[in-house]
Amino acid sequence: LDGKRVERTIVYTDPATRLTVTCRAVEWRDYPVVEWTIDFKNGGQSDTPIISDIRPMDVTLTRDDGGEFVLHHNTGDNAALDSYAPHSDTLGPGADFKTASAGGRPTTGPGYPYWNVKMPGGGVIAVLSWGGQWSAEFSRDSGRDLRIRAGQELTHFALHPGEEASSPLAVLQFYQGATIRSQNIWRRWMIADNAPRIRGKLPLPFLDGNSNGFFPNLVDTVADEKQFVDAFAKAKVGTNFWDLDAGWYPVPQTKSWWEVGTWEPDPVRFPKGVKELSDFMHARGIKLVLWFEPERVYAGTWLAKNHPEWIYGGANGGLLKLGEPDCWKWIVDRVSDLITSQGVDVYRQDFNIDPLGYWRANDAPDRQGITEIRHVEGYKAFWEELKRRHPDLIIDTCASGGRRNTLETLRQAIPLLRSDDQMAPIDEQCHTYGLSPWVPINGTGVYLGSDYAVRSCMAPIFAIAADVRQPVDWDSMRKDVRQWQELWPLMLGDFYPLTPYSMDKKDWIAWQWDSPEAGKGMVQAFRRDEAAANSIVLKLSGVEASVKYKVTDLDSGESTTRTGKELMDGLSVKIALKPGAALIEYERAKGP
Repeated sequence: LDGKRVERTIVYTDPATRLTVTCRAVEWRDYPVVEWTIDFKNGGQSDTPIISDIRPMDVTLTRDDGGEFVLHHNTGDNAALDSYAPHSDTLGPGADFKTASAGGRPTTGPGYPYWNVKMPGGGVIAVLSWGGQWSAEFSRDSGRDLRIRAGQELTHFALHPGEEASSPLAVLQFYQGATIRSQNIWRRWMIADNAPRIRGKLPLPFLDGNSNGFFPNLVDTVADEKQFVDAFAKAKVGTNFWDLDAGWYPVPQTKSWWEVGTWEPDPVRFPKGVKELSDFMHARGIKLVLWFEPERVYAGTWLAKNHPEWIYGGANGGLLKLGEPDCWKWIVDRVSDLITSQGVDVYRQDFNIDPLGYWRANDAPDRQGITEIRHVEGYKAFWEELKRRHPDLIIDTCASGGRRNTLETLRQAIPLLRSDDQMAPIDEQCHTYGLSPWVPINGTGVYLGSDYAVRSCMAPIFAIAADVRQPVDWDSMRKDVRQWQELWPLMLGDFYPLTPYSMDKKDWIAWQWDSPEAGKGMVQAFRRDEAAANSIVLKLSGVEASVKYKVTDLDSGESTTRTGKELMDGLSVKIALKPGAALIEYERAKGP
């Protein structure tokens, strides 16, 4: 704890069974936020009675007259166009809204564990952070109350003597005023008090280069990677990270990256290890991002052959028993050794398996939910130990894209890839629109292409790629990067949607990034493939009515001076191309 936070602890003890239930709540002093967890411990000499249906978030909101409860929520990441799609539901008398994750990965499926409940005069942001399967219910009575209950989806277990178990983390942020104001308060809290830092600083800017997609069937060698890295460095694109993705380890059976479980460099393609590549990169001022997937094990790999007892699925492969102490120690030591020996700067952890079936199949009728709890505990402790051993290590969270981005995950890691649905312009536009109110630091990437394609993919963390064995338009790439460099700091400011959310090719979509501290901002607008109109009027937010702003079209270079009131009344944006994209920058004008 620090000067920003105060902890309050409440302990209940059952005198008959010696079951102790502890609620640890943390109040944030700089933001209107409180969070808490519930811990259970058996201090007796025999098993506890069954503990079931644990709901750490169980709160009732009472609204004033003059309006109704409106629940704002999102779809999870399903590697699809509608990933992170925003929804709004009015919860009138008797309404009962239920939602859940799917398959055990917490930010995939129809539900996303971040909610905003609007009511007259303000509202509450409610967030559940859990690394496994969760469910939630919003129940409206016939009067003025809304009850929110959320937690691990299935808990029905007895605790053995001395055994402990923890609940998910529950978070509430209270607010007054508009919903978008509350989301920007949330964004600021996420960046100020939650985003991981290295020696006190955000690990930004983060411009990632890679050769992904240009070497099918894992035929790239260390020489190939060096060729790509060197070409990007000589072209002075500005990439400061390089991603060596899945497949750098031996894959003798399938010749596919999917064959994980032998955690050592492929002796054929990387005879001197990945260290040869990381040394080459470091000499050029570029840091190595190396992909791992420790929790999934493929049949025939080293782990499946040598330690089938550590795998749900045994020698046939399956889910690593991250909650098993001996297994946990081995995988932590192995990954830590590779980080050191291979010169890894960014540890990228993927998770391409639905764990829920393995967890539940391992539980006895009186232990339902325990295997999941132990795995989630092991997952969190794994990262904590890696960071303890490697204080300068950056962790990237990638679970088939963005399927594990809980609040606690985002306190330890940054998501370099927010979804496996990548580079389709309309999809990327929709992902930015839906995700930005909740996860301000996120990433995606693009191959060199049109302004429309590249700008659709721009995010606070950005990756760009081109096949350097062919002629490359380096001037265009450098131009794209310069525009991203202008944009990414503003993406850490306030976010304002300027059009309704839409997945339709016939529509425009636009939003605004605003930094009040810097006195500047940026408008991104997109005219889609079948949008008939060549212009749109956008009403800006965050500007001051009496202040003059210099407004610049980054394509034409033309500038005008507008008052904040004029921008709030409407800024006309014209895009001749279909599809096409506009970047409009504004900043406080100098002088009177």
